[in-house]
Amino acid sequence: MPRHLATACILIATLLCGIPVSVTADTVIELPVLAAIRQNNLGVFEILMMWWDKKPEPNPVQLQWLLAGVRLGDDHLGAMSQAFAYAVERTPSIQHSGTVSVQGVAYRPVSSDGPSAGAAMAVGFIALFKGEHIQRGIALTGTVEPGGQIGPVGSIPDKIRAAAREGYRTILVPRGQIHDSRWNLTELGFQLNVTVKEVDTIDEAYMLMTGQRI
Repeated sequence: MPRHLATACILIATLLCGIPVSVTADTVIELPVLAAIRQNNLGVFEILMMWWDKKPEPNPVQLQWLLAGVRLGDDHLGAMSQAFAYAVERTPSIQHSGTVSVQGVAYRPVSSDGPSAGAAMAVGFIALFKGEHIQRGIALTGTVEPGGQIGPVGSIPDKIRAAAREGYRTILVPRGQIHDSRWNLTELGFQLNVTVKEVDTIDEAYMLMTGQRI
C-alpha cells in the first residue's frame, strides 16, 4: 500500500475511534482540509471528521470541536462557526437539532490559517446535513464570503504540494488565483500530476466535491 494511503487510513481509523457507535454512516463526513503554517508557509494536510447525532435537543443545532492533536486559533474556530452558520442557512428544509461534532488529527503540530479552510468546511457541513458524502481525491481551499462566494487565500502552492503528497489529484482554488504574480498553479499542477480548478461559489465547489446540487 502506498505510504500516503496507509497514513490516511491510520488517521481515519484514529478519528473513527472517537465517534459514538450510535452515529450512522450517513451522518459522518470525512473532509480534507488544506492549511499552511504561518511561520514558514509549509503546506499541511488535515482530515476533519464531522458527525451529527440528530437528537431533538439541543434545538437549534449546536457545534462542538473535539481536540485531537490539532491546535486551532480563535480565527479558525471563527471560520468554522461561520461555515456552520452558512450551512444551516443553505439547508432550510432540514430539521437542525442535536449536536454536530468536529474532530481532526494533524500530521504534525500546526497553526492552521483557519479562514482559508472556511469554504471546505461549509461544503462539509452542508453535505453532513443533506446526508451526502465528499468524493475521495478532491480538496478545496478558500474563504466563505457573503452570498456564498469563495474568497482568495495565500500559500496555495504549498497547500497543493501537501495535497499531492497525500495522493489528492484535484484541487479547487478561488477564482482568479491560478495565475498570480506569486505563482503559476497550472505549471505546478503539471509538475505534480494534479488538476487545479478555479471555483467561484460554494454551490460550484459542492457540485464538484459531492456530485450533487445543494
